[in-house]
Amino acid sequence: MLLGVVGEFNNNIKELEKITDTKIYSRGNSILVKGNLKKNELIKNAIKFLTEQFKINRTIEKKDILSSVNKFMIDEKINSERNIEYIIKTPKKSVIPRSEKQKNYVRSLKQSEVIISAGPAGTGKTFLAVAVALTMLLEKKIEKIILSRPAVEAGERLGFLPGDMREKVDPYLRPLYDSLYDLLDYEKIQKKIEVGDIEIAPLAFMRGRTLKNSFAILDEAQNATDTQIKMFLTRIGENSKIVINGDPTQIDLPNKSLSGLNRSKKLLGHLKEISIVDFDHKDVVRHPLVSKIVKAYSDNNRDE
Repeated sequence: MLLGVVGEFNNNIKELEKITDTKIYSRGNSILVKGNLKKNELIKNAIKFLTEQFKINRTIEKKDILSSVNKFMIDEKINSERNIEYIIKTPKKSVIPRSEKQKNYVRSLKQSEVIISAGPAGTGKTFLAVAVALTMLLEKKIEKIILSRPAVEAGERLGFLPGDMREKVDPYLRPLYDSLYDLLDYEKIQKKIEVGDIEIAPLAFMRGRTLKNSFAILDEAQNATDTQIKMFLTRIGENSKIVINGDPTQIDLPNKSLSGLNRSKKLLGHLKEISIVDFDHKDVVRHPLVSKIVKAYSDNNRDE
């Protein structure tokens, strides 16, 4: 177990040392840390987290090491009963929410019919939604996953792009594909796309449909207009969920005031069937530096 945690040639420990600026020694079945009390506690919690990660997935990736020192993981007990319900088990890995807001988001994804989330890149909006959708599909709780995203750069005029519908929209849906491939083998994902269990549906082509027994995700919703978001939301049918994700600070529409993401939150937040989740820089788990970058830009916008 310890060998799996420290990694081959102690590579995981070396990465942890670099991130935390400490000295860590692995001797036999013990790990010795040389640093101040605060950093010692940080390393202790990081090692606990990595141990649990290795138990679940039998491997440790670099992003797991980065997450292990995320301040939200300090003092968190991964094995406690209150956290079991938030773990999303997929064929390739188990996904563990890293912050309280991510836990609330996962709870909403499982319990609510419509979920609207807003926040910066790296907060897990798309990845967690895809993970929950995939588990529901594999457990046969739904029949189809529908992935959609505005093709803003082409002004929704997909005819200007070469190929069939899927080829036209694939470049815009790459982040959704990446999440799927991270959770299930490539061949199995391709098979589910071929048989229609996973559908690639451009936002412009969703009009007039009724989604039954489906989990539909609209990504990059800050680039959808108010009318488009209303259209997408009203597609919901029996035994279906709809997720709207976006980052209000990255609107690419020619007229930013046309974005419908914030308006949908204001109009629908009072409905009990709809959950609203707002992330901020504190929830970024992609890399510690990303959180600092997001905060710097956010602070600058407030000053302006």
